[in-house]
Amino acid sequence: IMENDDLILPKDFPKLKNDVFLRACQGQETNHVPVWCMRQAGRYLPEFREFRAGKDFFETCRSPAACCELTLQPLRRFPFDAAIIFSDILVIPQAMGMDVQMVAGKGPTFPEPLKEPEDLLLLQPKVDVNKELGYVFKAITLTRHKLDGKVPLIGFTGAPWTLMAYMIEGGGSTTHSKAKRWLYRHPEASHKLLKMLTDVIVEYLLGQVAAGAQALQVFESHAGCLGPVEFQEFSLPYLRDIARKVKDQLKESGQDVPMIVFAKDGHYGLEDLSQSHYEVVGLDWTIDPRSARERTGGKVSLQGNMDPCALYAPKERISEIVKKMLEGFGTRGYIANLGHGLYPDMDPENVGAFVEAVHTHSRHLNLK
Repeated sequence: IMENDDLILPKDFPKLKNDVFLRACQGQETNHVPVWCMRQAGRYLPEFREFRAGKDFFETCRSPAACCELTLQPLRRFPFDAAIIFSDILVIPQAMGMDVQMVAGKGPTFPEPLKEPEDLLLLQPKVDVNKELGYVFKAITLTRHKLDGKVPLIGFTGAPWTLMAYMIEGGGSTTHSKAKRWLYRHPEASHKLLKMLTDVIVEYLLGQVAAGAQALQVFESHAGCLGPVEFQEFSLPYLRDIARKVKDQLKESGQDVPMIVFAKDGHYGLEDLSQSHYEVVGLDWTIDPRSARERTGGKVSLQGNMDPCALYAPKERISEIVKKMLEGFGTRGYIANLGHGLYPDMDPENVGAFVEAVHTHSRHLNLK
């Protein structure tokens, strides 16, 4: 690889050696179940903490070399079947002109959140993703080259409702009552904002694929605070739009990239999500694997859904939990993952035990 990372182009990528994850996304047979973890590049790794020490979070996000290194760290330790680019969902509100800071002990914070519909006028109506988010594209291209074809690289985005909730709440929230107030009091303005976000997200995802992303995940992390009716109106139509528009654009250039939708705590929307143009539906741990299979009727592959807290268990217990999960999902059209991201105080050894258990048990089940 050339020393000057700016000169690296999104072409002539190394040949992919392990396509198990991509095959599972498409529902094809695999000799083992692929596995990766949300937040696998995270604070649970001492090398991640050391690399990030004293650096501003979003500054790190804007450095392609730093994102590449953090994306590769977990793959040096564990035989994951996919990498996910190190970035953050809140780069989109930033690209639209909002200030977002990562505050120690508090998490992401918007000093000036959206309060009333007229605040929408403060947002960039048209975002040039190459200009505003080109650093993510560069990170993807660099990482694709440096992965050397070891595993596929996943790109991602936050979903419109989830981003809207952050932009109005000004940070994390348990009730999301400020954002939900908009849905009930300002439905037109809410749809306007969701549509603005959708337009940026579509361009952003297409830019990620052009840069070298081999799969895409859409995180609807705040699905759980919506009821089925609000979900149908303010989340699902935009999730569907994103998948449809991205797929249509890619088709024109003869490309096809599997897409994953993860609506955390959105179990009431499982049937709808399985008919939303995504190849894969991600699940949190509140859903029973067998029931998820029945409710999605074999229309999609499924990803998930071990409770991350199961990683606090002894290794033998982790192995049992994984075996049971695999038996519930079956080994075809299935990607093992956690039902949420890894937590900072988790033991890397136990993450290794999780990965190993998935590979070992799924190989055994496939021989039966």
